[in-house]
Amino acid sequence: MVVPMAKRCWSTTMALVAIAAVMETGTVRAAEADRPAAPACGERASVLGVSRVVEIDTTGGPRLGNMQYPDIDFLKPGEVVLTFDDGPLRRHSLAVLNALERHCTKAIFFMVGRMALVDPAMVREIAARGHTVGTHTWTHKNIGAQGAAGAEKEIELGISAISAALGKPVAPFFRFPYLSDPKGAQGHLKSRDQAIFSIDVDSLDFRTRSGDAMVDRVMAGLRSKGKGILLMHDIQRSTAAGVERLLDALARGGYKVVHLVAKAPSTTLADYDEMAAKELARYQARGPVPLASRSVVWPISADPLPASEPLRALPDGEGETRARPSRADAAPLSDGVAATGPAALGRRPDGPPALKPTTGAPQPKNTLEEAALPETDQDWTRDVFRN
Repeated sequence: MVVPMAKRCWSTTMALVAIAAVMETGTVRAAEADRPAAPACGERASVLGVSRVVEIDTTGGPRLGNMQYPDIDFLKPGEVVLTFDDGPLRRHSLAVLNALERHCTKAIFFMVGRMALVDPAMVREIAARGHTVGTHTWTHKNIGAQGAAGAEKEIELGISAISAALGKPVAPFFRFPYLSDPKGAQGHLKSRDQAIFSIDVDSLDFRTRSGDAMVDRVMAGLRSKGKGILLMHDIQRSTAAGVERLLDALARGGYKVVHLVAKAPSTTLADYDEMAAKELARYQARGPVPLASRSVVWPISADPLPASEPLRALPDGEGETRARPSRADAAPLSDGVAATGPAALGRRPDGPPALKPTTGAPQPKNTLEEAALPETDQDWTRDVFRN
């Protein structure tokens, strides 16, 4: 029996209190919190809030997301889990955070290690707002193309780096880049008690800069499946532009958000903690300089991240993003740490890379972003699932 939350909105500072019995899988528990409704949320009937909190016991590496893993099906009809991959990227992550906050709802952010070390303040801001921080490898390499040693480094250095950026252990929630999940890497994650996340509904936000197109794609997927784990990317312009409209559409459609938390935090390995500490010191020392090695996912620009101030929800749910041009004295986030690092331009990790030059030369049209491509899955899943 799952007990729904008495209130849909809450203050993010209150602790979770686990209740209810173990579900049939033995790995998923329902959790409820006795939290007072935040005034900005409680006075508004149109917010999503959170219908229930589910605590995941990650012992043995449970797998979630029915696109690949039918092992566990814990969502009821009309329930969704919001997830965002590949960040943080402050210019877009803040837009996502503020939209979530205006709807008093929560998500999982599967972060990339190098992206986290570029802007640790953004990592901490995401956690401070009550969201779950998971991992998505160190550099977003395709694990299916790595040997055992390379796969372990990508997984473990990602966990250690994001934990270092956060200042405490992250949740033992992992998602494979490209959803490429070789059995050997799955075995390693299971031995490390890391839950493995796939998806149910794909936003395909890499294919367009249009927020409306992203929203249409997600809602069409939900009409087909009726529920599921939603995949978006907080490095993508289309998601930053459309996420609030998506949340509005979910609320109008009567969908309920389920927030996932871990029963216990991740553990890290000492050798990779040492590597992560050195990398963090190196990023902090060099300031707003692009990453030394280029990822196939994020083309690197010499421009620092734009300075932005986090926006708190106003009582009527309205607000504006306060952004200023980049400058040397970038505005800090709430913990006083200024953002530095590459202006990593959003590119869907599951699609082919589209690199842009870092000079002022004319840039070729990026067909993945500029053109309206067919809204089908088979174009990219054909390669994704060839393990």
